Amino acid sequence: MAVQTGVPARAVGGFRERPTIPALHDCFSAVWVHELRTAAPPPLVICPDATIDLQWIDGKLRVAGPDLDPKTEALPADTTVIGFRFSPAAASTWLGISASELVGQRVALEDLWGRRAKALTANIRSRDSTDAVVTSLEALLMGLASPRDADHTMRAAFRLIEAGPPPGAPLIPWLARSLAMNERTMRRRFHECFGYGPKTLDRILRYQRFLRLTATSHSSTAILASEAGYSDQAHLVRESRRISGFTPKRHVRTAPAQ
Repeated sequence: MAVQTGVPARAVGGFRERPTIPALHDCFSAVWVHELRTAAPPPLVICPDATIDLQWIDGKLRVAGPDLDPKTEALPADTTVIGFRFSPAAASTWLGISASELVGQRVALEDLWGRRAKALTANIRSRDSTDAVVTSLEALLMGLASPRDADHTMRAAFRLIEAGPPPGAPLIPWLARSLAMNERTMRRRFHECFGYGPKTLDRILRYQRFLRLTATSHSSTAILASEAGYSDQAHLVRESRRISGFTPKRHVRTAPAQ
């Protein structure tokens, strides 16, 4: 993977996020706002983070991710993107489509739901303040949310991988035992809920773990690599280029704290 020529998306403009209102917690973990106020924003590099977002952009809703590789987007000045981050294992049921069909895609909700999506957003006024649009979208999503929207077994699987297996434990057998699930069924469920298998999810979450450590520690890159679960610093560098398109030092230097 060649080093990216753009910059990490959050390094440009203003980015803020908060938890969603309690009524949406089972389906959406957070809502974020990214405001691009620069005259000519550089290409924005979006790195895989094991999430799927429902985004409001240019007056329409679209679904973003899950990603396997870094994606570059060119957005015009004065663009505001509002994103609702799906809770782990909630997107496929809520959207009515396997996450494996959305890998690497940016898909208009209208393409998935037809006229229903257009009718849902007809009363949302893009000219309102950003906070007012967020409030309107939360009210809209609250009417669509359901306790059935999350696969709680696979949410538990996500948390297990996020924490990491015990030292020396092979990922797949350990995970299958922990979930009381045979490997074939487990892999199928992972692709439905996350878009890819356990090893890919583990690779992406390990890199996110490294980024979180860099925000709270002044230890050397080699030590942080070990703490995040990499075999050595060279392993981290290879994975950083693969996942983000950047070397670890460049990514950490240009990206804000996670």
